[in-house]
Amino acid sequence: MARLILGSGSPRRRELLAQLGLTPDDIRAPDIDETPLKGELPRPYCERMAREKAAAVTAAPDEVVLCADTTVALGRRILGKPESAGEAAEFLLKLSGRRHRVITAVAVKRGARLWQRSVETVVKVKALSDVEINAYLASDEWQGKAGGYGIQGRFGAFIPWLQGSFTGVVGLPVAETAHLLEAAGIDIHGVEA
Repeated sequence: MARLILGSGSPRRRELLAQLGLTPDDIRAPDIDETPLKGELPRPYCERMAREKAAAVTAAPDEVVLCADTTVALGRRILGKPESAGEAAEFLLKLSGRRHRVITAVAVKRGARLWQRSVETVVKVKALSDVEINAYLASDEWQGKAGGYGIQGRFGAFIPWLQGSFTGVVGLPVAETAHLLEAAGIDIHGVEA
C-alpha cells in the first residue's frame, strides 16, 4: 500500500488532510528558494513552487508525496508571506475594500509521475479600519501566511464574500487534492481496491 508523505510543515494542511480521513505517514517539508522570477505572474509562480517542492522531497517508489503552494495575488502582484508586522500592515491596507485572488497549486508525486492542479478563488475583503488592522496585527495570526492573513482565523470576519474553494484559500483545496491522491494510488475511502 502506498505511503502518504506530506511535503509541508503547515498544520493547516494536516488539518485539511484530516477532513479526508488521511494522516500522513511522514512529513518532509522541503527547503527551496521561493523567490519569484523577474516578471513571473502569480499563477505560474504558484504552480512552479508546488512542482519544485515535490521535486525536492526524496521519496521511495511506494511513497506518494503531496506538496502545495498558496499565493495571494493582487492583480499581477504576488503578496507573499510578510517578513514583518509593517509589511503585513502594508498588505492588509492594499487588500482592504478590494477583491483579490488566492491561488493554491497542488502537486502529487509518485516515482517519476507528477499530477498537478491549481485552484483559483476570488476573495473580497471589507474596508478595514485602523483599529481592525492593528488588532489583527497584534494577534500575530498574519505570521507565515501568504498575503498576511489566514481566512480560517480572526480574518474570516473581514471576508464577506468569496467565489471558489474555501479550503483552497486555507491552503489545500480538498476536493481537487482527493482527486490527485486517488490518481496516485492513495485510498481515500478506506476501501482496498
